[in-house]
Amino acid sequence: MVNRNGSTRRGFVACAASVLAGATGIRRCEQALGFQSPNARPTIGVIGCGLRWDKRVMVPNANYGLGKQFPRFGDVVAVCDVDQNRLARAGEIVKGWSSAEPLQCGDYRKLIDDKSIDLVHIVTPDHWHAKIAIEAMLSGKHVYCEKPMTLTIREGQLIRNVQEKTGAVFQVGTQQRSAKQFIKAIAMIRNGRLGEVKRAVCGIDQSPESPRLKSTVPPKHLDWDRWLGPAPETDYRYQAGANNIMKEWSNGHYEFRWWYDFSGGKLTDWGAHHVDIATWGLGKTKTGPVTIDPVMVEHPIEFKDGQPLRRDCYNTATRFLINTTYADGMKLEIRHDTDNGILFEGTKGRIFVNRGRLTGKPVEDLRVNPLPDGALEDVYQGQPLSNHVENFFSALITRRAPISDVASHHRALTTCHLAGIAARLGESIRWDPINERVIGNSVAQGMVDRPKRAGYEIEM
Repeated sequence: MVNRNGSTRRGFVACAASVLAGATGIRRCEQALGFQSPNARPTIGVIGCGLRWDKRVMVPNANYGLGKQFPRFGDVVAVCDVDQNRLARAGEIVKGWSSAEPLQCGDYRKLIDDKSIDLVHIVTPDHWHAKIAIEAMLSGKHVYCEKPMTLTIREGQLIRNVQEKTGAVFQVGTQQRSAKQFIKAIAMIRNGRLGEVKRAVCGIDQSPESPRLKSTVPPKHLDWDRWLGPAPETDYRYQAGANNIMKEWSNGHYEFRWWYDFSGGKLTDWGAHHVDIATWGLGKTKTGPVTIDPVMVEHPIEFKDGQPLRRDCYNTATRFLINTTYADGMKLEIRHDTDNGILFEGTKGRIFVNRGRLTGKPVEDLRVNPLPDGALEDVYQGQPLSNHVENFFSALITRRAPISDVASHHRALTTCHLAGIAARLGESIRWDPINERVIGNSVAQGMVDRPKRAGYEIEM
């Protein structure tokens, strides 16, 4: 890390031993919130100040979101949002942390161009992730990007290429990779407790539907054109009264994830979490499936050539069973109608893991035949287990890849995107995981990427 006048951040390196020593070391280091002096602390810009960053932007005094974790290790010096209400609230929250007024802006490029900012936390809707992440890395910044990393497969290829070129430290916000029960499940698989693993089933729940939403004038505090950014130009739609976290139906803010213009629906929302863990457990983080079969898919509206025929209601898949198969016959199944979590099946048994539990006969057997010492740490790249944000800052110190790196997450998310393409087309597709191309289906291959709206192309 380099400070504003170009000198090495000695405190950053000096604290490395303490941070990497484990939980006790991290607590000792917290006296300086991760680093030894103000000049040693990396500076952070937050782009997108909605619920995932800090719920207090919508519900004052609520305790949710990753935002509050970052000040342990660095200084949040800038916040950016196209919603002036959220921006102002974010500024108040940051000032409460540090007593310093952060830069507040509606144009993320001010943060990208600011050489004093070391890293960005990207918390925008999915359709903005790739453009901001790529431009941030090319400007010399490190990136923590909320999941899913991309809107398309092609965007993942571009991010991977730029990350390799720049050497930027890039953590994807798939925090399950830092949760003990998931790490333990992977350790059990690697230790042979399931025998030869044959299949993984990802239960990711069904998606919501909405009534037909009328076009309306965007609220004055929201820059709708900039919110759309690279996505196709479309009217703002809103209706109050929904039984969801936002208490509304809309095509903006939190509800963007149920519109294909901005997201992949449940397949990339929860799929980015569970398919990621399944891919990790199956040992497929450097490849991908060769066939994707949409056994059953239901959408709330009709499609033609993979495109929704109406634009006035939620349009992502609501119910689905999608089977994917790898070249060696291993299978990964994505469905809406099982417990939320991942089931791994092998020749010696099965285990189920989610955010609440890790169960199965092989888990029970651990009471008399525990995993060897260090098995979990081996899964966690030889490091003591930590939370996801701590792992990111540890990677900044050591310059090793964080636990949820670009290359492996791209492979897992590619499976989610392919499932979405097959679901929209209503037909099986074949995939070449070496060259990363659809085989024999030009329409499906065309959906590997999406055009960007004029003026919002990715700048390389």
